[in-house]
Amino acid sequence: MQRLLRLLFVLLVARPVTLFVLGLNIRNRERLPTRGPAIVAANHNSHLDTLVLLSLFPLRDIHRVRPAAAADYFLSKPWLAWFSRNVIGIVPVTRGGGNRHHDPLSECHEILAQDGVLIIFPEGTRGEPETMQKLKSGIAHLAMHCPQATVVPVFTHGLGRAMPKGECLLVPFFCDMFVGEPMRWTGDRRSFMELLESRFRSLQSQLNPVNHLYEGATNAPESGQ
Repeated sequence: MQRLLRLLFVLLVARPVTLFVLGLNIRNRERLPTRGPAIVAANHNSHLDTLVLLSLFPLRDIHRVRPAAAADYFLSKPWLAWFSRNVIGIVPVTRGGGNRHHDPLSECHEILAQDGVLIIFPEGTRGEPETMQKLKSGIAHLAMHCPQATVVPVFTHGLGRAMPKGECLLVPFFCDMFVGEPMRWTGDRRSFMELLESRFRSLQSQLNPVNHLYEGATNAPESGQ
């Protein structure tokens, strides 16, 4: 039942929003993993981030793709917890760290051990629109725990303006998404984080500085180059 609910959510909600409301220009989509263990690491400015990322995966593989999300927010109410787990398919993460008896990333480890694809936002929380925050080291812990996992950085631009933090109204915008080259655990936390940060800077540098305000009745065609 959960697999069917997730499939319907992506088919009837995520994809229509991405295709018909947002103008999405995606580069190097073919780099997105469809099988794991793999980690898709993206910058985070909007609740739309998860929605758009889920819409990019083939429907036949969507059951393998699980977004990590803050437990204190998405499990805060019974109805939201049910929807988040069963429809969106989140993997809850306890923010603020765990303790010696509980690893806040334990469910993330399980997904990777089952050859899943984990979507994670290394900044930890939504920031100011189109402004990257310092990356947190939780992703290094995941990569160290599962060194065979492929890590794919993804930089998005425009989603923070389409639905910024604190807003619930969707504003149509042209959005850009750049999928970076896959990387793996380097054997050292510092070098891994430095490499990931450099990959994000490289992707950000590909952004056209002109702001693409959505105009007209049709969306720009999606690019798969």
